[in-house]
Amino acid sequence: MDARCGTLENMGHDEGLLPPENLQSSLFFETPEEIYARVFRELKPRTAVPEIVVEFCRFANADSFIRLDDGRLRVRISDLLGGAPAPIAEALAFILLGKLYRKQIPRLYPYRYRLYLNRRDIRRQASLVRQIRGRKFVSGPQGQHHNLEELFERLNRQFFDGLMGRPQLGWSRQPSRAMLGHFDPSHQAIIISRIFDDPSVPALALEYVMFHEMLHLRHPVEHSGSRRRVHTKEFKAAEKEFPKLMQAKEIIKRL
Repeated sequence: MDARCGTLENMGHDEGLLPPENLQSSLFFETPEEIYARVFRELKPRTAVPEIVVEFCRFANADSFIRLDDGRLRVRISDLLGGAPAPIAEALAFILLGKLYRKQIPRLYPYRYRLYLNRRDIRRQASLVRQIRGRKFVSGPQGQHHNLEELFERLNRQFFDGLMGRPQLGWSRQPSRAMLGHFDPSHQAIIISRIFDDPSVPALALEYVMFHEMLHLRHPVEHSGSRRRVHTKEFKAAEKEFPKLMQAKEIIKRL
């Protein structure tokens, strides 16, 4: 039995119930284990608190995990959060324990956690850690049937006046249908699913996916408060400039 809390990409916006006014504030002198024990008692008041072990790990992202194993709660938290204020540690405890035991929690806690991760200094630190610790597999642009470098430069001339700097380009390890392409700003890399490196797949679909990821390079993610906007108004407007846009999307739907 386990659960995890990831970065802003997998954090929802409307999780749980609205907080009552008398919620207990986090005590600044509590140890991490004491915070989790207190939150456990609040979420499961009729259950004895198990042994709790909290450790901070050198993860490449602000990921955190909780697992119940042989009656022991083991919590593994990114060391990016090692210096987080007590209210953030409390919020993460509610999120992790709530997911583990499928308990609804006040919206205050996911909001507070997202707000902290969305701070400019924390985002900058997380990006640096991903660059240093993260391992990025980049196969290179040449596939069996298509060359991503040639495609990038053609689209660059057609839509960006040839002014866009070329990032690292590569194919995914497997022909994924779940993630057709993604731009990784920490490693300045565009990765395209190998599902498109197939002569039976119309080239229009590959061109659109590459164009879409190039727009992520041109229009970065916007951060405001606790919110993170990946596809901005400018992004969506620029995407409409792609010829045969609807046809390309229909091809992708059939994949």
